[in-house]
Order: sequence, then C-alpha cells, then structure tokens
Amino acid sequence: MMARLVKLYRQVDLIKEQHFIRNRIAEENRQKENEAAVRIQSWFRGCQVRAYIRHLHKNAILIQKTWRGFTARALFRQRVKTAYFIMKMNFYNKMAVKIQQRWRGFYVRKYVHNYYARKRYLEGLTRKNEHIRRDLEKFAEFQRRERKRIALEKEEQEKKIQAQRLHFLLSTKQCPGVFNSPFRAEPDEMELRLRTVKPLLVRSAPKERKTPNITPDLSSVMPNRERLPPIHKKTQGPFRPALEVQQQRYRPLEPSLRVATSITALEEAREELKLHEWRTRVIDQTFLPFSNPSRNKRYEGLMHTSTPFEQVAYGTKHFRDEHKELLQGKKCASTWMMRQQPYCARPHTTHQLIGGEETK
Repeated sequence: MMARLVKLYRQVDLIKEQHFIRNRIAEENRQKENEAAVRIQSWFRGCQVRAYIRHLHKNAILIQKTWRGFTARALFRQRVKTAYFIMKMNFYNKMAVKIQQRWRGFYVRKYVHNYYARKRYLEGLTRKNEHIRRDLEKFAEFQRRERKRIALEKEEQEKKIQAQRLHFLLSTKQCPGVFNSPFRAEPDEMELRLRTVKPLLVRSAPKERKTPNITPDLSSVMPNRERLPPIHKKTQGPFRPALEVQQQRYRPLEPSLRVATSITALEEAREELKLHEWRTRVIDQTFLPFSNPSRNKRYEGLMHTSTPFEQVAYGTKHFRDEHKELLQGKKCASTWMMRQQPYCARPHTTHQLIGGEETK
C-alpha cells in the first residue's frame, strides 16, 4: 500500500496534465455532442409523432369508410325504392290506359259510331270528292278557254285599232300599199283588215271644267292669233293617238304667280288681320295714356232713356209728377238738348228747358 501511494504521488503531475487535456477535449466536443443528441432526440420524437399520426389517420379513414358506406347504402336503398315506385306507377298507368282504351273503343263502337254507317259515309264522301274534282277541272278548263278568248278578243281589238290608225296605208288601184306588194301571191292580213275597217276619226279635246277665270280670254281679243309651237318637240306621226297630239298642240296657258294673284290680295289680307285682332281683343277702346278721348265725345242715351218713363234728372222729379199731361206725345226737351250738346257743356243746375220755357 505504501508503495502504491508513493507511486501515485510520483504520478500527480501526470494525472493533472491528463485531467487538463481530457477536460479541454471534452469542452471542445461538448457542442457537437449536444447537437448530435438534439438531432437524435428530434428524429426519435418525429418518428413517434408520425407513428401516432398514422395511427390516427388509419382510425379516421376507418370511421369515414364506415360512415360513407352506411350513407351510400341508405341512399341506394332510397333510390331503389323510388325506382320501384316509379316502375309500379308506370305499370299501373299503362294498365289503366289499356283498360280505358278498351272501354272507350267498346263504348264508341257500340253507342257513338256505327262501323258500317261510317264506311258508307266514307264511300259517299269519296264519290262526292270525285264529282267535285271533275267539276273543278271542267271549271278550270272553262276559265282557261275564257281567258284565251278574252286575250284573242283583246288582240283582235288592238289589231283593229292599229288598222284604223294605219288606214291611210290602204292600197288603191293606182298605188299599191305597203301591205299589198305586187311581189306577193296574195295581200297581207293587215291589208284585208284595212279594207274592212273605217278610219279613226279625230276626236276633239275634252272640255275642261269651269274654273275661276284668272287669266284673260285672249281668243275674243285676238281671234286670228297663231298657235304656239309645242315646247317639247316630239315625233308626230300616225303611230301616236290624235288626242295626245291635239292636247300637245292646244295646251292651256299657265299664268304666272303675279297674274294668278288677285289685285286686292294685300287689302284682303289686311282686313282679315284686322278682323282677327278685333276678335282677340278684350275691350274695344284701347287705353291711350296721357290723353282724354272722351273730351269731345257726344252723349249717347241708353235704351231705357228713349221712352217717356225714363229716369229723370235731378230737380225735375216733382215737376213731372205734377204736370204729366205736358209730356204726353212729346219728347223730353232736356234730353233732346242734352243729346245735341257736348257732355261738358250740359247744364248741371236745376234749370231745365221744357217746351221752350225756363223752369226752376
């Protein structure tokens, strides 16, 4: 023991140096070992958590699968029930339709329609349709012949009118016409028509309706005046109707606006304007400021003052009551004098002139 203790004392410095070296190495590796331990712990804890989450996911999937299966089976059973109900209703409806059509067919055949009567009706209708069709064909043929006849008559009439217009081309013994050439074996159809028809007579122009004579009649003033040539020079020949040529030659005069307007048009317009202004006026006497229009105006008595029983003036009432016999068959002199005098010169006193006497 003593020998070992002595040996240890000899190795104290070595042990201290070794202890210092190992502490330094431990300090240097402590950070790495800490990080390594943290990484190992995090990996282990992550494995634990992931395992637990996988366990939860499996349980959740199992719950969801069970619930979805349950709801899907319930929905499928409901759809099957609905489809079965619809199928039954369709079947019942089909059977009901068959029963109804059988019954309606039986009822109609027995009580409404008679098959043999219906057959006879259809056969009669067929025969009637055939008759109507033949009648319609005959009517259509008749209409076609009638249209053809009318067209031929119209064409014949046009040829006749043309022959009447070209009657001057009729051939004579001395001069053959254009339709009777000597080089032909027989005359043309138009030549035969010209021989049978009469020439077209020139009709006079239709008389115009009488209108207010705005322009002067020059025929009475200048009876031998020359006709003016037409404005539009057209070819005048036998191919134009005579009425059109005559209307073109004897065209009526077209007066200008100055000639067509009345001489007193301006005065008439002014009178019309005055009448319109008089109709639209509110009062007859217009207001004239700074003037006295009634200064020299004569007095005009009213309707009730033209009789002996008129309203008397002031101061003469008792006189008229006492001497009424003087007024019989006479006009009131005061009224006559007042009508003769201006309003401003009338007497405003009680003196009145009756029968040439002055009373008071």
